[in-house]
Amino acid sequence: MSSNSTRRPWNVRRLPRADGRVFLVTGGNAGIGYFVAEQLSTTGATVVLGSRDTAKAEAAMASIRAHVPDARVRAVRLDLADLSSLKASVAALGVRQLDAVVHNAGVALDDPPRRETADGHELMFATNHLGHFALTRWLMPLLSAAPAARVVTTGSFAAKSERLDLDDLQSRADYRPKRTYGRSKLAQMSFGVELDRRLRTAGSSVTSVVAHPGGALDSLTPSRPAVHARSVGARLGGAPAALLVQGKDAGAWPAVRAVLDPSVHGGLLWGPRVFGLRGEPRPEPVWSHVADRSVAARLWDASRDLTGVDPGTVLG
Repeated sequence: MSSNSTRRPWNVRRLPRADGRVFLVTGGNAGIGYFVAEQLSTTGATVVLGSRDTAKAEAAMASIRAHVPDARVRAVRLDLADLSSLKASVAALGVRQLDAVVHNAGVALDDPPRRETADGHELMFATNHLGHFALTRWLMPLLSAAPAARVVTTGSFAAKSERLDLDDLQSRADYRPKRTYGRSKLAQMSFGVELDRRLRTAGSSVTSVVAHPGGALDSLTPSRPAVHARSVGARLGGAPAALLVQGKDAGAWPAVRAVLDPSVHGGLLWGPRVFGLRGEPRPEPVWSHVADRSVAARLWDASRDLTGVDPGTVLG
């Protein structure tokens, strides 16, 4: 990246070039992850969509190529709820180094009953947090091989009002879907901040950054046929909300900047400029409960025990 590009003000619609670099976006076939992948594809980088649904990944790649004709985009099967499959998914990337991973994929359930993965873990906590925790362990050698790789964790505004119950991480005693989702995203964000602390201690060239999309609604998101369709009624009905929130294309901006901007440092939280809900990306203070070191350390140990792997063993 040229020195001139680092001095220009950040422009969400004129991203710096990233030719020759490789980025992995988990859940890159839909929602915010799709727009992260589409926007990163405009930089000349190779973008890999991590998706458990092959058909949806194919549709997303076709959509990206339609909007970015010279896009270098491909997909790898990735099921974060299946911990035993993650090592093979990383091997299937077929690369010697990885310049960034965007931990974006997530599950949000609206109604009971509580669901578990084949490993016996609550589905949202398993997919949103434990899967990314374990994936990071298998990706770390590839990230460490790049000159200055980044792990970008996409959190959620839903985590701001939640607190982790370290004695009930699996929501066995208290399962309420919205609360469990918010706590799973909080765990993910706490991991992102703690990961950077451990990377710094290890003297690693890899950095970890946390981003959140603010308020991102489907009704304000531009249509992408076969990926996301927005009716005229939805567009008109969602228009008043645009004063406070935004579409998922704009919700992707903080994560995209966290990947590309050379001025971004590890351990930071990036979100939308206006009340943390909409607008261009900016750094904001890390929420105090996300930054709590004692909670993060206990979460890390619990995650290691539940997944059987530890990203800390391969930091460097």
